[in-house]
Amino acid sequence: MGERILVVDDAAFMRMMIKDILEKNGFEVVGEAEDGAQAVEKYHELKPDLVTLDITMPEKDGLAALKEIVSDDPDAKIIMCSAMGQQAMVIDAIQAGAKDFIVKPFQAERVLEAIKKVLN
Repeated sequence: MGERILVVDDAAFMRMMIKDILEKNGFEVVGEAEDGAQAVEKYHELKPDLVTLDITMPEKDGLAALKEIVSDDPDAKIIMCSAMGQQAMVIDAIQAGAKDFIVKPFQAERVLEAIKKVLN
């Protein structure tokens, strides 16, 4: 069975894109969330092997969700997703415990490379 992944993005289209890349490559998408609050809740509920977490979201952004998840589970494997031009936020995310980041628009090879690197 493939590793279990939680996909978090406020845009349904982006979640669908990531989910498609993952499922075609043998990963299991165990859940989706559209904001940081849902992400934290689903993380605890589903205990995924890895989370792809968008930085910019309503309610609670990805950075706040990341900090909350990592404070509860220091071993959490989280990859941040960001649009171009969010370098400062990406650096904050890495310092807060994210393991890697991928930039939108997603390129399948880069998504898979980041996931494999973080899971191994």
